[in-house]
Amino acid sequence: MQENHYYRDALRLATDLVNRPPLRPEELADRWNELGLGSRARASDADLEEVSRFTQRWTAVIDARTEEERVALLNELLAEAAAYPRITDHDGSGWHLHYRDDDVPLAAMIRAVTAVAAAKHLTEHGMHRLGRCALAECAQAFVDLTRGGRQRYCTRVCANRDAVRRHRARHQR
Repeated sequence: MQENHYYRDALRLATDLVNRPPLRPEELADRWNELGLGSRARASDADLEEVSRFTQRWTAVIDARTEEERVALLNELLAEAAAYPRITDHDGSGWHLHYRDDDVPLAAMIRAVTAVAAAKHLTEHGMHRLGRCALAECAQAFVDLTRGGRQRYCTRVCANRDAVRRHRARHQR
């Protein structure tokens, strides 16, 4: 049996929802479906509202000042997402674990998958693996999925922009 294969995509989706909130239910469903995070989902206005509330809470997890605060916030999300694990082979994707019942609303799936993915990623790789871009004018949220665990910027574009700025500042003296 393979382990749930979409932890990284779930974390990317949750962080993307913080950085670029969906404006319509269809947009929310499209983003979920594009990543192949489960059965083809449909979203309602209620899902969009619930995801908006969830992303506020996910933002608090990202911006937590201490590991203890991050863990407490994440544990609250995990408690709400609690469901018995099930083995499934939906869409012929191979046997893997799901942490939700069938036919739950999309917002509940996003909350559950994100909470479990974050718990797994942060406990295995370090509680510091969530953050904000170090480029002052950016401050986008990111999940550090790098091997070394030292990510400071949301993208290479921001990293390069900051490096060029530092280089120019050194050579103007």
